[in-house]
Amino acid sequence: MNPLASPQTRRAVRAWSCRSQQRALAAAARAWLWRTLPALTRPLFAWPPIAPGATSAAAVYEPAVRSSTPVSAVLREHHGRDRFRNPWPSVGPSLTPGVLFKSVIKGEWARPGPAVVPTEPPAFLAPATADPPPDKLRATWLGQACFYLEMPSGLRVLTDPQLSERCAPPLLPSPPRVTPLPCTAADLPGVDVVVISHSHYDHLDVNSIAALVERFPGVHFLVPLGLERWFAQFGVTSVTELDWWDEREVSVGGRTGLFSCLPAQHETKRGLFDNNTTLWSSWSIDSGVRVYFSGDTGYSYVPPAPPGVDDHDMSAPVCPAFAEIGEHRGPFDLALIGIGAYQPRGRLSGVHCDPLDAVRLFRDVRARRGLAMHWGTWTLSAEPTLEPPRKLQDALVQFGMPPTGVFDVVPVGASREYAPV
Repeated sequence: MNPLASPQTRRAVRAWSCRSQQRALAAAARAWLWRTLPALTRPLFAWPPIAPGATSAAAVYEPAVRSSTPVSAVLREHHGRDRFRNPWPSVGPSLTPGVLFKSVIKGEWARPGPAVVPTEPPAFLAPATADPPPDKLRATWLGQACFYLEMPSGLRVLTDPQLSERCAPPLLPSPPRVTPLPCTAADLPGVDVVVISHSHYDHLDVNSIAALVERFPGVHFLVPLGLERWFAQFGVTSVTELDWWDEREVSVGGRTGLFSCLPAQHETKRGLFDNNTTLWSSWSIDSGVRVYFSGDTGYSYVPPAPPGVDDHDMSAPVCPAFAEIGEHRGPFDLALIGIGAYQPRGRLSGVHCDPLDAVRLFRDVRARRGLAMHWGTWTLSAEPTLEPPRKLQDALVQFGMPPTGVFDVVPVGASREYAPV
């Protein structure tokens, strides 16, 4: 008897054929969803067009003499096949929706209680057209990662403008804002250049961009790779897109600065299917003084630990990019570094610094002075709202540094001045 003609064989063949068809149908369904869901969900993440601004008042060009770069700048290991990635073991596992959901179910993201974060009305210098320019750097913290930098050259630079009541897609709930808006774009005396670190809603806000373009039609935006397309969809074309270690000189009315797009350890996402399709970065700004802006970044991943246990493992891998930044772009007169949004540490340490990580990063980039950011603005994580400043002072003392006067915390809206060294 032919074994292939037996009833058992025929049943097995039919079952195999049925499973094959099911797999094929499932694959087709996944492909259809992948193609269709972005269009179906776009209304959740879309905003009205921004009124186009005037042609940029800035002249942007490559410097005649390029700054030194490390070997990693040539290797460009952060470029994946179709997405960007962190090429270091210090990043740890990605915070996927599944991991986030399980973490929430376990109670790791309990919201902190109410707190009063110090604020004060911001005070700015004269408009950028006034003579003479300031003889010091004046840095004003406007909440989260937004600083208004009045450079000694007269150049006015804004970092990650988030001057909005929300930091979420338009039809989705926003995390609560801890402090009121310190000002609006209309209150700023002048903005020549805006640097963007990445695409997350607490760093890239379309309402703030629209207000800036309306108030300052000649403003120029410097962004990491992939974000020029985001600006273009709203009609904003005064944008220069850079990769890590790329640099450009920007000149506005005789006021000139050298801007370097630099590595950071983070990730990007604005919708459901765009994970890491745009790059994240930190920045160096050199215009009479040299400023380092960390954007959003982690320093060293630590696995989940029991509550109350010190999880800082000084032998764990750290992101090597910051030592490279200190060597090739430092020393810096001022570093702007995030100290908040770090709990639960086992989930967020790969992408956000806690205060001790921030001090280690501060030392790596060879900064003389520092200002803390990325705390006390939005409720994004589980640590008590006022914990980061206290822990920053403890970390400074741990490294033999004074608790104040070197790497400081200021109220939202406050300014500090720094003379060129």
